[in-house]
Amino acid sequence: MRALKVEAPWGLDAIEVVEVPDPAPGPGEVLVRMRAVSLNYRDLLMVGGIYGRGSGQAGAITPFSDGCGVVEAVGPGVSRVKPGDRVSTLFFQNWVSGPPTQEKLSSSLGFPIPGAGRELAVFSQEGVSKVPDFLSDQQVSTLPCAALTAWRTLFEDSRLQPGDTVVLQGTGGVSIFGLQFAHAAGYRTIITSSSDEKLERARGFGADHTINYRKVPEWGRAVRDATGGRGADFILEVGGGGTIEQSVRAVRVAGHIAVVGVVAGPGAGFNPASLIGNSAKLQGVSVGSRDMYEAMCEAIALKDIRPVVDKVFPWTEAKAAFTAMQGGEHFGKIVLEF
Repeated sequence: MRALKVEAPWGLDAIEVVEVPDPAPGPGEVLVRMRAVSLNYRDLLMVGGIYGRGSGQAGAITPFSDGCGVVEAVGPGVSRVKPGDRVSTLFFQNWVSGPPTQEKLSSSLGFPIPGAGRELAVFSQEGVSKVPDFLSDQQVSTLPCAALTAWRTLFEDSRLQPGDTVVLQGTGGVSIFGLQFAHAAGYRTIITSSSDEKLERARGFGADHTINYRKVPEWGRAVRDATGGRGADFILEVGGGGTIEQSVRAVRVAGHIAVVGVVAGPGAGFNPASLIGNSAKLQGVSVGSRDMYEAMCEAIALKDIRPVVDKVFPWTEAKAAFTAMQGGEHFGKIVLEF
């Protein structure tokens, strides 16, 4: 079979398609023929040598945590799935339920566990899940990280009520899933972007208010203006250091900021006194458990939520897909198809 391989000196030019032996499932394992994988910003950092094994450790990686495929064979003792079942990977292979622990968070695909960027892959039966029939393979491949991250922040960790105001940063995968979920739940939605065209498109997915942060750098003040000075109940913080100061300015007293990404770079930091002064909650979030994932899939089926796949590339053209991600060309998700 063929697989993607990346190793030092890292970077997009280091991505290779290599021939490797076909794997076979052992006890408790399943063999999956991959049909699609989706890109996350984490994958770009990993390929660039900034995240995980690329940050100074020896050895090659097989990238991608998020994929959809069909079970071809199962090992002894497997009961969760059978050959012919369509499944998705789970970002954390060992986080089935309950709160996160170091052990659970050390079982992510791509690193330290070889990822889904290969024609055939063996996973633990605990690390795959059946998926809604009405979604395409491409759509399913977007769910394990981006969708689940947005779902957890909105419905597992926060205490939002219909009519509450949520802010989504940008129009990448996590934020567009957040917009779709928030709209379905009856929340008031505000979304930011540097593109008026993307903001207009976001209105079609339920955005009630849009802010172009290029034109309005002090968008935290714009959020307050849009909420009558009260501030947002919830902010999905994907930028990290580069945007956190505006998020702190935008959040209401006792509001919730969920930090899920660092796409805006390090920034200049922020004064924690402002966070203390309004009793807001700042929480780091890293994806979620299998129980959360399966609850999310039930809601997706109930509400007929269709993941937004913006660009599709052959899986052997991963470099081109990452280049598109670097350029911020996408709205929603970028997918590689086998």
